[in-house]
Formats: sequence, structure tokens, C-alpha cells
Amino acid sequence: MYDVTIVGAGPVGLFLACELGLAGCSVLVLEREPEPRSPWKAHPLGMRGLSAASVAAFHRRGMLHRLLTASGVDETPGEDSDTDEPSPPRSVGHFAGMMLDPADGDVTALPFRLPGPASEGVMTSLEAVETVLSERAAELGVEIRRGVTVSGVTQDDESVVARAGEHAYTARWLVGCDGGRSAVRGLAGFEFVGSEPQFTGYVMLATVAGPEKLRPGFHLTPTGMYLRMPAVDYIGMLDCDGGAYDRSQRPSRAHLQTVLRRVSGTDTMLSDVRLVSTFTDRAMQTTTYRKGRVLLAGDAAHIHSPLGAQGLNLGIGDAMNVGWKLAATVRGHAPDGLLDTYTRERRPIGAAALDWTRAQTAAMKPDAHGQAVQQVIRDLIGTRDGTTYVFTRASGSANRYDLGSEHPLVGRDAPDLRLADGTRLADLLRDGRGVVLDLGTDRSLHGPATRRESRIRYAAGPARNGLGLRAVLVRPDGTVAWATAGDPDHAEFEQTADRWFGAADRREHA
Repeated sequence: MYDVTIVGAGPVGLFLACELGLAGCSVLVLEREPEPRSPWKAHPLGMRGLSAASVAAFHRRGMLHRLLTASGVDETPGEDSDTDEPSPPRSVGHFAGMMLDPADGDVTALPFRLPGPASEGVMTSLEAVETVLSERAAELGVEIRRGVTVSGVTQDDESVVARAGEHAYTARWLVGCDGGRSAVRGLAGFEFVGSEPQFTGYVMLATVAGPEKLRPGFHLTPTGMYLRMPAVDYIGMLDCDGGAYDRSQRPSRAHLQTVLRRVSGTDTMLSDVRLVSTFTDRAMQTTTYRKGRVLLAGDAAHIHSPLGAQGLNLGIGDAMNVGWKLAATVRGHAPDGLLDTYTRERRPIGAAALDWTRAQTAAMKPDAHGQAVQQVIRDLIGTRDGTTYVFTRASGSANRYDLGSEHPLVGRDAPDLRLADGTRLADLLRDGRGVVLDLGTDRSLHGPATRRESRIRYAAGPARNGLGLRAVLVRPDGTVAWATAGDPDHAEFEQTADRWFGAADRREHA
């Protein structure tokens, strides 16, 4: 019997598998598709934007350079920076197709931003992400079986069985990472609620006759939106049809041409359509991310439109959050209720992402109301505060878990603090343990931290830019669990460490 079965070998399932493998769990991944490669995962159809938070997740597990290499990115932002002062983001994206200028952002308003290898987002592809994660999973002893379609899920107090044809796969826990049409979600009886679509989206590789009629880049029009990448014949379209198109049928060239002409306001012709896919902005979420021994992550737990590039990043955040908690539960040292915090922390983040995409859909409506909203938004994002707000929301910089502390850093993604010897916080998180950074001179947290040395790594010394912190406790997922600017309250530290890592074994250093 495995410790954990994961259904779905996409980026979320593979990232979670790596997290569990790193902690020494036995992991089986079941994937429906027989082959890992697909034109829908490769450039350009598989292009995806990873937020700084997602890049930080790869950085903290020692996979960032592999990811950059696989993505064809030569430069690692901030890696050799001589300064530890925050720098403006190089890109801030768009809102409903309305592009923002990064020069308009206020870097001082971004919470606890420091330069570093993971301070910026990265353009990559699903193929690159899955290749890196598959290789790492293999190194960690994860077993991946492809061409397996799960058709049944049953559980009792001790285990979960995933059935696929004549085969039954038994594990102590099961996680559905099998996408927006998740079989696990339905088989395990999760409730899935939300809002119906307002548009139909199309993505295609197609040859355009008279390409000069379609301007490159994103373009929001009175009848929808289109995106053109001329070098690779990539075209994306959003048609505000209320999601009426029958997506069970492959769109004909004539239909695609009609939609393209309508949303672009041109008489452009399509002479060839090689690949095409459709999607909507249907926004749905499960009411819980866990039912007994079955959990969900990524699109299996929440679906929404791709506006703002939230989906992949949201799923990686799910995997990073639940991975260490499930591993601690498997290994038997999780404090009471630790696994329940997964839904409590991640579901609000998912709900906010759904609303973020709904707001963009509302702004794109091809009527007088939508046009009026667009004008207001253009005025707002043309201001410094407006650009900063959109960037913090879209990048995940504004995300914060409610961990019951008034300290403004607690519950946020930890900045990549750098000690005087050059060691970064991300380096210390590489083995999947929590980290205590004791930035003072008296090393007063050494004893309380090292009593949990199997679960918490201790590091002491001044930081090059400590952001005014005296000490900080960081969970394995990179979330700040406790922080102080003054002398540490040892009782408060112990209470927080007990909450996330279990009681200290005081015999270890007796």
C-alpha cells in the first residue's frame, strides 16, 4: 500500500508528488494520458506565465535553474544583485486585455519585496514545467503510471482505493489533481458550485490571410477580445456569446473565421486551422478541499477563465500548501487539525481568484455598461495606485492567510532574506523543513528551535536587509508563521511552533 495516490500527472500533481517524495512518502501517480508530450503543452499553445510566488516555489526546492533552462530563459533575475533593496517589477501584465505599464507601479507599496532569483515571474510552457517535475519526481522515487483512467474511488477509515478497469490501487490517502473535469471530484462526491459562463474562448494555430489586419498582442474590442502572436500563427479569441457555443464539437474554419471577424472588426480570412481548442469563463469551486482521506488540488478544486493567468499558479500554491501538511500526517508528527488548515487557507485564495476573473469578464461585456466600466478601469490603471493594486492581485503578492497574528508579515509568502554569508532563505528551505531565522546576536532561539531539528532548520546571523525583523519562523511552504521585530517572546514562539510542527521532543537535546 502506498502512502499517497495522486490522480493526474500535470504540473500540480507532479509538484505535489515531489513534495511528498521529498518528505520520504511512498507516492503513486496515475495519469490518464498514455504519453507525456502533446502540442497543447509545447510552445506556443502550452505557453504559461508563472507568477513570482510560483517561481519561488521552484526556487525553494532547488528546481529553479532546471526550470529556467527548460523554459529557454538565460537570465536569473536578481541572483547576483549587489543590492538588497526592492526593485520595480519588469512586467505587470494586464486586466481584461488592458495592458499595464510596470513603470507606473509603486515598488514601495509591495509587501516585503526583496530582489532575488525568484523576484519576477517567468514565461514558460506546460511541457517545460512537467519535464522538470517528472525528472525530479523520479529522483525522489515517485512512481508514475500512464494510460490509467480512474473509474472508481472508495474509502474507509484506513485507506482509499482508486479503481481503473480491473486494477485497484490502494493508499492511505488520495489526491485528485486531474483537472477541471476531475473524475475524482465526482467519484468522491465533492460539491461543485459557482457561476455559469459569459463567453466562449478559442485558442488555435492558424494561418491568416492578410495578417496585417490583425495587430500583434492583446486587443480588447467592443465585441470581445483577440490575441495574435504572428511569429507562430497563434490566435486567441474571446466571444461574448454567453458560453452558447457547443464545445462538444470541433469548431469549423468557417465558424472560427466568423468569430474572428466579429471580435476583431476586420474582414480577415483564415486559410488554414491546424489545431483548435475552446474554453469558457465558467467559475466553479468545491465547498471543501477534503472529504475524509480524499483531497483535491488545482483545477480539480476550482475552475475559472484563463484571464490573468491564475490557474497554474493557483494550483502550484495548492500543492505547496497541502504537500508538507499531508507528509507530516503520513509520518505521524502532524499536530491535531493540521490537514484541516488546507481548506481553510486555500479555499479563500481560490475564491478570490475566481472573483478576479469574473471582474475581468464583466469589464469585457460588449454593451454600453461594459464600455463604461472599461473606461473607468483604464483611468484607474493609468494611475500609480491602480497599477500597483492590479499587480499585487494578479501576481499573488496580496495573498495572505489568516493565521491569527497582527504582524503584517505573518501569513504572507516569506521574502527571500539573505544572510551576511550569502545564504538565502530559499536555500534553507530546500529539504522541505521549516526554518527559524534568528537575526540577532544572542542566538536566543537556538534551543527551542533545535528541539525540533527533524522538522525545523535553525540559522542565525545578521541579514543583509532584514526588513526590520529580529526573528522569523517560516513553514515548509514558505509562509511566515511567526515574526518579531523585538526580542523574541519564547512562549509565543513555542506556541506557534507547536501549532504547525507539533510539540518539541525535549529529549533530543536533554
